[in-house]
Amino acid sequence: MKAVRPPALDTTHWHPRVALLYRYWLSIHPAEGLPGRQHFDPVDVPELLPGIWLLDVQHTPFRLRYRLVGTAIVEAVGREVTGQWLDDAHPHLRSVPGFFDRYQRAAVQKQPEWRRGKPRIWAHRDFGEIENLLVPLAADGVTADILVAYTVLYRPDGTTG
Repeated sequence: MKAVRPPALDTTHWHPRVALLYRYWLSIHPAEGLPGRQHFDPVDVPELLPGIWLLDVQHTPFRLRYRLVGTAIVEAVGREVTGQWLDDAHPHLRSVPGFFDRYQRAAVQKQPEWRRGKPRIWAHRDFGEIENLLVPLAADGVTADILVAYTVLYRPDGTTG
């Protein structure tokens, strides 16, 4: 399946930093295929770094490994998880039906996946809701090998951390 230029998504109700990751991903997206890690330069989006996390994608069987974890994410998780498999770092996820579906969809369909709702990976006492975006990268332009995620944590009063 060849990745083509993604359709423009309506980001009107997205947090500005989540929308920034999407716009940046679009800006590095080639006319055909996917951008790769070689196109993604953190220097271009320094304001996103605390809330960013990169996941290495293993397709068969489908698994994800934390490649890089921003400081805000480490704080939300409560420990450093870089280098760990997502399902090993959070074993409770193995019993959540369909939890990995959106990650696999982003990798296989080569399209962004946005979500806002209750946190399912981690729970932080100060935050009751999250918003995040997954965008795929492919070193060869074809097979997604990294998912870039950005997460905003929302307090009960609607403010963000």
